[in-house]
Amino acid sequence: MKIWVDADACPVVIKEILYRAANRTETPLILVANQMLRVPPSPWIKALQVPGGFDVADRHIAAAVAPGDLVITADIPLAAQVVDKGALVIDPRGELLNAGNIQERLTLRNFMEGLRSSGVETGGPAAFSSADRQAFGNQLDRLLARKP
Repeated sequence: MKIWVDADACPVVIKEILYRAANRTETPLILVANQMLRVPPSPWIKALQVPGGFDVADRHIAAAVAPGDLVITADIPLAAQVVDKGALVIDPRGELLNAGNIQERLTLRNFMEGLRSSGVETGGPAAFSSADRQAFGNQLDRLLARKP
């Protein structure tokens, strides 16, 4: 199992949880971003800078992910692509996305995008909270405990 991170929009606190988990469980962690990232020195942690552009990091992750890998992203279309390849997804708020629920999330995302494009103000996500951080850490720990 490898952990892939859509790192451009990933909260710093989530990256810190991932750094600790990768070192503790000796799990490869690859952070993919359009910008240069500073990561702690570790044989388990790698930052990969991809060229700038719309969805370049997403396309790289979708192409590189393998069945059984874990992807950290809030991007629902990317999540759907990697779930189709047999990977699991955790969003930064700790929600596990898999074959059982990704279509529902994708449909809702597309519906909300349609509303926004027609001028309806839908508001944004709630502020990231300590409960979100804890939910993410707990979900990550559950998945890493199952790692072969």
